[in-house]
Amino acid sequence: MKKLMTMTRQFRDDENGAAMVEYTVLLGIITVAVIATVVLVGTWVAGRWTALNSALVAAA
Repeated sequence: MKKLMTMTRQFRDDENGAAMVEYTVLLGIITVAVIATVVLVGTWVAGRWTALNSALVAAA
């Protein structure tokens, strides 16, 4: 238990640990933005594809 407490204190006091947390949060934000963009673009493309398909079927 004492070893765990010592490791926790070292991690808390280490500035690299703080930087790692900041980079992890930034990576999470970027990941959410990329996923949202892919979903939005996918929805837009699906709508355009459906409209094109409907226009081609109506013209035939």
